[in-house]
Amino acid sequence: MKQQTTSHAGAARAMHGLASLMLLAAAGSALAQAWPTKPIRIVVPYAAGGPLDDVARTLGVRMSESWGQTVVVDNRGGAGGSLGADMVARSAPDGYTLLLGNSGPMTINPNLMKKIPYDAVKDFAPMSLVLNSPMVMVVSPTLPVKDVAGLVKLARARPNELNYASAGVGNLQHLGMESVQASAGIRMNHVPYKGAAPAFIDIFGGRIELMFANVVGALPHIKAGKLRAIAVSSAKRSSALPEIPSVGETMKGFDMTAWMGLFGPAGTPKDIVNRVSSEVARIVQLPDVRSRMLGQGAEPVGGSPQDLADLMARETALYAKIIKTSGIQAE
Repeated sequence: MKQQTTSHAGAARAMHGLASLMLLAAAGSALAQAWPTKPIRIVVPYAAGGPLDDVARTLGVRMSESWGQTVVVDNRGGAGGSLGADMVARSAPDGYTLLLGNSGPMTINPNLMKKIPYDAVKDFAPMSLVLNSPMVMVVSPTLPVKDVAGLVKLARARPNELNYASAGVGNLQHLGMESVQASAGIRMNHVPYKGAAPAFIDIFGGRIELMFANVVGALPHIKAGKLRAIAVSSAKRSSALPEIPSVGETMKGFDMTAWMGLFGPAGTPKDIVNRVSSEVARIVQLPDVRSRMLGQGAEPVGGSPQDLADLMARETALYAKIIKTSGIQAE
């Protein structure tokens, strides 16, 4: 009799658990159907004024027009983007706090930093890739190279003599150049700067030979003849610099591209995730938005939540290998 009573109790608990799950699912579905009913916040994990800031505001204006709710951009810089990312990871998964992330907090920091307060895979719900933006390899006009093959030849003839800049240890510019060196079997000296602007000045003067740089920041100097562009970092040529070959044309398979994507906290209802994904796909194809992005050297993308998750998985594995092989350590 006792065994039968225990069996009935277990069945009752199971039914209760199933009912609770059904209620939660129904509540999540109702939330998604009503969403949004209040302002939405897009967290940018860097200081105001950068490229992510501009993209977040562009998305915010268009989302607000479409959804009839205010979309606020909230800059939360610090720790290479990790502070802002952690803030979103800890937020309620209701679609009202989103992260405009990039490789920094999502695929580089988890490999570079010994301890970060979030799990970039488990604590976020990928929503949509927004854009890709290749880097451009620029050299001082005084350096006698016009392409990657020429750079490799010179670096082999002058091992450990050429100096390359980056905007900081462990960022995409640094990892990109380390990958080039590993692929070509060459060694150059890394000189980190606090931002691209002071690095450009030293390249203008011939004190630093080269660097990978953001296309938007480098383009005016390339056009003015202060920098010579010799390659872009994407698998294909950039529409902003169609005459410049990709690194991959010399080093097969090379592809290191900056990107921006929208994330919510883990547990965000799938209906909301899909609505955000569809909205981003619509916005990046609007003629004025597309023209603006292309003019800044970026490729508007959009895409499914799974596309963004797959990109993160590929990139995380690639950067783990580069950081380990090169012995890069966070400052």
